[in-house]
Amino acid sequence: MDDRYDVVVVGGGAAGLAGALTLARARRRVLVVDAGEPRNAPAAGVHNYLGREGAPPGELVAVGRAEVTAYGGQIVAGRVDAVVRDDSGFVVTVDGGRTVRARRLLVTTGLVDELPEVPGLTQRWGRDVLHCPYCHGWEVRDRRIGVLATGPLAVHGAKLWRQWSPHVRLLLHDSPAPGPQEAEQLAALGVPVVPGRVVAVETAEDRLTGVRLASGELVELDAVVVAARMTARSALLESLGLIPVDVEHSGHVIGRQIPADATGATSVPGVWVAGNVADLSAQVIRAAASGTTAGGMINMDLVEEDTREAVAEHRRQRETMFTEAAWEERYRSKPAVWSGRPNPQLVTEVSELAPGRALDVGSGEGADAVWLAERGWQVHAVDISTVALARAAGHAQAAGAEVAARIEWTHADLFEWSPPSGAYDLVSAQFMQLPPPQRREVFARLADAVAPGGRLLIVGHHPADLPNSGHRLHYPEMMYTAEEAAAELDPDQFEVLTVQARPRIVTDPDGREVVHHDAVLLARRR
Repeated sequence: MDDRYDVVVVGGGAAGLAGALTLARARRRVLVVDAGEPRNAPAAGVHNYLGREGAPPGELVAVGRAEVTAYGGQIVAGRVDAVVRDDSGFVVTVDGGRTVRARRLLVTTGLVDELPEVPGLTQRWGRDVLHCPYCHGWEVRDRRIGVLATGPLAVHGAKLWRQWSPHVRLLLHDSPAPGPQEAEQLAALGVPVVPGRVVAVETAEDRLTGVRLASGELVELDAVVVAARMTARSALLESLGLIPVDVEHSGHVIGRQIPADATGATSVPGVWVAGNVADLSAQVIRAAASGTTAGGMINMDLVEEDTREAVAEHRRQRETMFTEAAWEERYRSKPAVWSGRPNPQLVTEVSELAPGRALDVGSGEGADAVWLAERGWQVHAVDISTVALARAAGHAQAAGAEVAARIEWTHADLFEWSPPSGAYDLVSAQFMQLPPPQRREVFARLADAVAPGGRLLIVGHHPADLPNSGHRLHYPEMMYTAEEAAAELDPDQFEVLTVQARPRIVTDPDGREVVHHDAVLLARRR
């Protein structure tokens, strides 16, 4: 078992599996821990589940498990003994010792049916001792049905079951006789009232045959209906501070469930519930639907958290990416960061120019500086990284002593360093992707460094490449057009020669050829 999951689902019934399926299909890491204690295990089939009517409960669970695991969800047999909340989510203990971590919890532990203390009831529960006419009424239609009165809703139950059979009896047990109005209703529906305490359920050949009264009389029946008190399996949730609340029907308490909103979210952040633990009356299809809803909402909650974390990391990178330490680390991490070839737009725009004095800012490993020096330029190369400058100097030496002698290397932070005014015949800034305020400030200083008659060459990543440039750091505000860069130049001082989004073919990390566009600005100092 892995130890870190986006979601741990406690309970592997319809609600838990439906939630896990939704989350697994959302590409979340999901673990379902199932203690194997389904409430409907004694039942022969699941009913009112469109498309799965009459399917054995075990078959539905098996199909659901297969669907969850097909999408990468994991399922283990076991019991969650404890959950502890910490700063990063939840620590979940399984079977007394194994621990896993979860960012979110979906608890679908269901409920316990508390039956009246009549010998034989529990053994026949879910077979011919029943509670829900919509779940089991069709299966005992037209049969002899005894409704065991254990509370004030007994007459209501008898009237309801009368829809499925004309042979319904109200077994008073320890309850008082119906009042005049209720007695008239039962009489009108042909429902006899049987006085006397029920002391046993009688069976023969593995079927219910009736109930025995304290008087010794046998009331012959094919099914007995009881109003079980339904109590959520809530111990785990209570340990997290979630307390079950009473559920009333017609003013009478019928059980206790965990409070949650319509999506299954509880008052404890990160904890959702679904199925009968939060809705005592939910049939299987409704439990599954609530699991699906909770799964979707958990995923949305995780999306919001992922987004917050991504924004924080995005900001951290933006704040640190231009520091000397960040660039030193980047260059140390690889023997070569760049291709070793000069930037193509530099080659295109400068090849025909007479050599003079050039400023190469952000010179990196020196490919542009070496190329310019090889063509006779006196180059002043500036970079924030000492590692890059050392490599660049080595490349210049490899190109020859004469080339190396034409290059002056300077270690400087361009946010703080200013080049001498009007000192260069060419100022080249290749792919300096900076936040707009810093970009405008640096580019203004670079423009000031151009001598009269000299060229300013600025090349950057064009924002048109954002949709197909997933391998780059995604900082849209740092990409710019040549027109935007040109607009910052004083037209009285500069003549704009080239403003273009120039396409070029590159190979992406997957080995495919794609078109990128360079924002190219070439301007001449008047």
